[in-house]
Amino acid sequence: MTSHPRDAPQFYLTSPSACPYLPGKEERKVFTHIVGRRGRELNEILTQGGFRRSQTIAYRPACDTCRACVSVRVIVDEFKPSGNLKRIIKANGDLIGNLLPNRPSSEQYSLFRRYLDARHADGGMADMTVLDYSMMIEDSHVETRVIEYRRRGIDSGITGKGTGDLIAVCLMDEMSDGLSMVYSFYDPEMRDRSLGTFVILDHIARAKAMGLPYLYLGYWVEGSKKMGYKARFKPQERLLAPGWVRVD
Repeated sequence: MTSHPRDAPQFYLTSPSACPYLPGKEERKVFTHIVGRRGRELNEILTQGGFRRSQTIAYRPACDTCRACVSVRVIVDEFKPSGNLKRIIKANGDLIGNLLPNRPSSEQYSLFRRYLDARHADGGMADMTVLDYSMMIEDSHVETRVIEYRRRGIDSGITGKGTGDLIAVCLMDEMSDGLSMVYSFYDPEMRDRSLGTFVILDHIARAKAMGLPYLYLGYWVEGSKKMGYKARFKPQERLLAPGWVRVD
């Protein structure tokens, strides 16, 4: 009998299901488990190959007749925000992000529920319980952190921390060649701030400060309003048939 070491990846294919991005399409995914002592190494290899992480699962689309999902990463050293993006940075200049271990809190879950109910009430995550949320944050075999965004206080220059209500949260993985944004959510009532865009801009700045070349944004899907915003952050690289291709 052939045996496999516990940390050797084995890949599986899901059954077809309705595509969440393009109406009338079906999706399939290939996935594997990220566990064991090679978890971080495996996650980096797979992320660079177009996979995304969700808890201890790495997955990527494997649809029979569609290749619309394209992995995107921002080239952080060359990124220069447009006038509109500069205005978003300025509008959120009173916010500060605090880098924390990947530990859930009741305050995070309360914001997460408000975000889902307002923005994704009919989505696949709409029924997530507090236990589901805790697993999403904690269940990781790689270098995963949480960033909490709050308003700057009078002591923030000393402590490096914000004060007051939680305004936005991002779960991200630290890798040797970049940061990977796993999931972010924010106060749905603060529409004027464009918080989703601001969190991406903040992560570009963080990756640059850490000397990392890329910020991984997940999948861009041409024709999908949900994913169209990712095309704004250029220069970027998209994973196409020849490999990572630069797009300016």
